[in-house]
Amino acid sequence: MKKFRSISLVAATAAVAVGLSGCALPYQSEIIEGTSITVAWNDISDEYNSASVTGNNVKNGLTAYLTGSGFTYYNGDPALVKNEAFGTYAKISDEPLTVEYTINDGVVWSDGVAIDAADLLLSWVAGFGYFKEGDAFVFQHANPRADLASKLPTIDGRKLTFEYDIQYVDWELQFGLGVSAHGTVQMAYPDLSAADAKAQFIDAVTNGDLEWLKPVAEKWNTGYQTTGTPDALQSLSSGPYIVEEAVADQYVTFVSNPLFAWGPSPKYERVTIREIADSTAAVQAVENGEVQIASGQPTADVLALVSALTNANYATGNEAAYEHIDLTFDNGGPFDPASYGGDAEKARLVRQAFLLSIPREQILENLIKPLNPNAELRNSHLLIPGSPNYDRMVAENGSSVYTSGDAAARIEQAKALLAEAGVSTPVEVGFWYPLGNVRRGQEYELIAANAALAGFNVVDESEPDWLFTGADINPHDAVIFAWASTSLAVTGSDQYLGTGQPSNFSGYSNANVDQALKDLNTALDPERQFELQLAAEKEIWNDAYSITIFQFPGLTWWDKGTEGVSMNPLVPYFFWNFWDWRPVAG
Repeated sequence: MKKFRSISLVAATAAVAVGLSGCALPYQSEIIEGTSITVAWNDISDEYNSASVTGNNVKNGLTAYLTGSGFTYYNGDPALVKNEAFGTYAKISDEPLTVEYTINDGVVWSDGVAIDAADLLLSWVAGFGYFKEGDAFVFQHANPRADLASKLPTIDGRKLTFEYDIQYVDWELQFGLGVSAHGTVQMAYPDLSAADAKAQFIDAVTNGDLEWLKPVAEKWNTGYQTTGTPDALQSLSSGPYIVEEAVADQYVTFVSNPLFAWGPSPKYERVTIREIADSTAAVQAVENGEVQIASGQPTADVLALVSALTNANYATGNEAAYEHIDLTFDNGGPFDPASYGGDAEKARLVRQAFLLSIPREQILENLIKPLNPNAELRNSHLLIPGSPNYDRMVAENGSSVYTSGDAAARIEQAKALLAEAGVSTPVEVGFWYPLGNVRRGQEYELIAANAALAGFNVVDESEPDWLFTGADINPHDAVIFAWASTSLAVTGSDQYLGTGQPSNFSGYSNANVDQALKDLNTALDPERQFELQLAAEKEIWNDAYSITIFQFPGLTWWDKGTEGVSMNPLVPYFFWNFWDWRPVAG
């Protein structure tokens, strides 16, 4: 499967919620019978638990957004909006920080089973990494925050209350509903009724019965994976739509959930996400009327084609995702100290030389500025260009090593570093990018050509599957993809920068980075937040672990027969207000 890997910086919580604050009852469905809409994306779902290590990416997040509900969502500003038609949450104590979540009466799964505290408890034990076996988390969450809350919640019907161990700055974004408790348990124990499944799950969690829980965790971890139409338990919905049909590498179709009554009503009876990896083909599909809304990783050629469409509108804007290249520290390759008898400094020099050979300016000029003439290189791992403190960060974080001088001077600097390291050239680098992604293929060609000038032989290891994300050790020496934000949280970067974290695919480890990001969890003062972010970035740039390239330019186009389409820089992008999509009145 071809993935646009954009793992959320905060575990999928607030970003998978739909609804409108204060939506008045009684609920009035606005579904227009017989209507359907097809939208294009570069890939379609292959897992229906978007919070797991393997499921935590944009394509699965889109499905979770259409089929899920929650306490909050981000509007197009973006600003956080409470969905009080679904439920409520509140901080009920400061010392210790204690929060309470309540699901409203009448909110049910698509099979009619009530959504209640058992479902919240499942989300809690997975998201807070409560159960471990040795050093491994039993529930393999994409970002298990075992450092935040260690005391089991109290539950009462539809209410769950728990304490944080620290004054966590992003508590409002950390927790939300995930997959169903009864469905997950019933996949592991098929003979149980929904009520018994919930009750036994609660008992097992309360009593720490790990042997009973391990089969449940295994289903939570991998049981939601499927490339075809999911079965009834895999596809239980808490939101406006239910998965109706899925065909691998082609499409997934959603049909309106007749039980849904706790948020704004969508207008289309059916929504189909069609897999179109090539943005040029997606433009053609809109022109032909096969697709009503499309988006993608645009090139200058794609923008020219979109702007020439006579039957479509379009919008552009930056997304809260950024392109970067990570280097692998533990696979026995050219960036691993073990390849040099444990000489960490030699490996660092080789990494720095390779990052210096990345033609970032050429990538920006050739591929991004034709889409956004004001685009600039991103020189921070933690802050977005234009955000408060970004300029301060760039001035102090050490990224200037990769911006000083021109491209030719940096090639000479890279050569000097390889000579200093005393390695034989050319140094072979296995480079992964997602096969079928046109822009990433273009980036690879530019990188391979420029790196060769410095003494690197960059080998194409592209393939359509993101197998390295599930491997114990990343077999590729360098990978290029994007991190996409689902929220405006201050914290969450330890998900991929922290030692041993599930989304750390490079084996990167720095105790000073770990400590700075840990301290950031409780940093309420903005100046202190910046100090900690700067401390982390200085280490990251000095370690030559990764290099940032550009902020994603967004491009969305839609048929003039459809209205209500609106962009959002955060995941889920233009899907954020799918309930507003409607056919133009004839």
